[in-house]
Parts: sequence; structure tokens; C-alpha cells
Amino acid sequence: MKLASILLALGLVACASGPALKPSATLPAAALESPRHYIVVTVRNPVMAPTTHAASTAHGYDSSGSYLAGTVARRTSHALAADYHLQETSSWPIALLGVHCLVYALAPDGDLDAVVATLARDPRVESVQPLLAFSTEASAYNDPYANLQLNVQQMAIAEAHGLSRGGGVRVAVVDTGVDVDHPDLPAHGTQSRNFVDTDAKAFRADAHGTAVAGIIAAVPNNGIGIVGVAPDVHLLVYKACWRAQAGPVAVCNTFTLAQALTAAIEAHADIINLSLAGPSDPLLTRLVRRGLDAGVIVVGAVPPDGLRNSFPTDVDGVIAVDAIEAGHHNRDTVRAPGRDVLSLAPEGHYDFYSGSSLATAEVSGLVALLRAERPRLTGRQARALLIQDPANTAPAVWTTVPNACTALATLLHRRQCVTE
Repeated sequence: MKLASILLALGLVACASGPALKPSATLPAAALESPRHYIVVTVRNPVMAPTTHAASTAHGYDSSGSYLAGTVARRTSHALAADYHLQETSSWPIALLGVHCLVYALAPDGDLDAVVATLARDPRVESVQPLLAFSTEASAYNDPYANLQLNVQQMAIAEAHGLSRGGGVRVAVVDTGVDVDHPDLPAHGTQSRNFVDTDAKAFRADAHGTAVAGIIAAVPNNGIGIVGVAPDVHLLVYKACWRAQAGPVAVCNTFTLAQALTAAIEAHADIINLSLAGPSDPLLTRLVRRGLDAGVIVVGAVPPDGLRNSFPTDVDGVIAVDAIEAGHHNRDTVRAPGRDVLSLAPEGHYDFYSGSSLATAEVSGLVALLRAERPRLTGRQARALLIQDPANTAPAVWTTVPNACTALATLLHRRQCVTE
């Protein structure tokens, strides 16, 4: 995990005691940046303690004396390097343990686990382990509310941002209006159209679309607010829904949605987010299918009953998303956090929201991270990556939210998503 402050040199667990390190005991930059290519080995270091005399203290094994690598330890370290095709990069004799501590770089084709296992069986080796990295418990972001975004933590967004932030991906939000002037949304790169009315003030005062847009694209590390799942996407905001006369619900209709969907497809959106649900609609279904045929990935919300018999999730090829807290168990549905999700609110504010609408926005952001790395990624491929269990890649695990880090690593054929 690439956090704001990383104690990269702490991989030398056994070598961390004693006086200030001399230059010979520092690690090369490559070891700090890519510790998985290095191992830490200790070998026994039998040396003769210096002769003592009256009023003197034996310093052979304390930290204030001069404890050096002896002939046996140096000979052993050279032999190990030759026998296992290793390169010594740094070393330090540890007086407290009576050993010589070495960091070796693996051969370019070396297998870390295999080399560690083999060295562990060598009687010349006192101990062997990978060079491990540690981090402080600081936030990955300087956004003051980032620590309140449990959904971001659950889905490993910080780790994934080391590989992808959704750059170059066009995400259409078909919803209510959005506070496009919110300080936590990108100042540039957002386009908007209104298919409901001409009321610009009402457009910016709409809460639902603002929350959805914030989950997808809120600007990280700007010192305010929250973190978006895919902050580098290009947002296309299309108002097709409006607040109902009573209550917090927003409503839409076939006509406004049809215009917005058409506009999104004609604008060559890569992803269309539909955080809404309603009756099956022939016209809207035809438009969604046209978008799918053109390579658009459509992400839609599952209604409160959990059934996929309504628009848009009744359209084959749409990625259906439900809040994991709802407890529904449809095999091909992606489940994401949907309870008390922190996002943007109009007039530069923030608020907590709940429902599959928010989970849908999260998944649209996740898909954007993937598609930024694979522009030809299909909706079916994206869904398959997001419903894997990070522990064993078993599909359709009901209790697991998507892991952005694991999905990207799988897509890019990497062992892990942390950058090296």
C-alpha cells in the first residue's frame, strides 16, 4: 500500500538496532522501491572479543563497541551469494545477536518464495526472510473526511490508485442535476446537459446526482472533503430526473431518460451510470442495447426488492449492482457498500447516503479504473473481475465487496496491485 509516509527501510527488522547506520549499511533505492526482489539473511558471526585490561570494559557484543563481520561470516556470505546467484547489496553485523545481517538482491528470474525456502534449509544460514515493507497508520490522502469513507477502505481504493485513477475514461451520469461547482469536483473536464428544464439553480441544488458524481470523481489530495473512486475520469452529467414534490425521491420518465441515454451514447461515453430503477421500458431497453453494442458499459441499480425484473437491470449485459447490506443473493449481481456512504452534497457540503444508487456509483468508478487500463474491456469481463473473492478468486461470494486492488492485479496479470 503506497501511503503518505512509508517506512520503507523498516524491512530490515533484525537490523534496526544499534548506533546510527554507516553508509555501507544503507539500502539501494531499488530495494526501497521494490522490496519483493530482496531478501534478508543472517549468518553466524563468531568473533573473538578484544582483550580486556584493568579499568576497561569488554565491548565485543555491546552496541558501543566495534563489532565487525569476522572472516567466517564474510566467507559464508560470499559463498551463499555464489551458490544461489544472489547479489549482496548491504550488510550490517548485529552485536546484540552475534550475527551478520545481509540484504541480497535476487537474480532477475529468481523466485522469492523458492529462494527463501531453499536458504532456510541451508545449515550455513541462521535466518532468512523477505525484505518486508511497513507503513505508518496515516491516511493515504490529505482529504479530511477520507478516514470516514469506510467504503473506500473496504474496496482497497488507495492501493488501486497506484495503478489507475480512471484517466481518459468518459463516465456519463444519467441522474438528477449535479452541483458542478462543488469545490471537491474537478474544476475542468465536466460536461452537463439538462433534459428536464432550464433551471440552472435547481440543477446545481440536486442532491442525488451530486452524491453519485462525488462517489465517482471527487478530487483526492486537495486538502478538502473526500476521495473519489476514479477521480481522473471525464464526467458527462445528464439531468433526466428531478426531485419529487414530496420526500427525497427523484423521478424520471421515458422521454427524459431516452434523451439522456442518446446523448451519452453519441458523446462516446465509455460507461453509463444509471443509479435508478423502474418498470421494464421497450424504448429505453433498445437504447441501452444500442449502447452495449457500441461497446459502452452500462451499470444499473437493483431495486429494493433485489429482483432483476425492472429497468435497467433487466437488460442483458447491464452490470447490476446492489448494496451488500441488503442481503440479496443473486448470482450475477455485484455487491458494493451502500449504507451510510459519505459523498458530496449541494452548496459545497457533504452528507451520508444509503441505497443501491450509491453502490452503483462505486461500481461505475471501479469499472473506470479497469477500463482505463484496458480500453476494450467489456461489461461481462468487468463484472467477472469484480465478483471474485480476493482470497481465492471464487465467483459469486455473497459477503465480499469488490476489491479494486485485486481486480486490477488480475486484469494486468500481476501478483499484486502495489506498484513496483
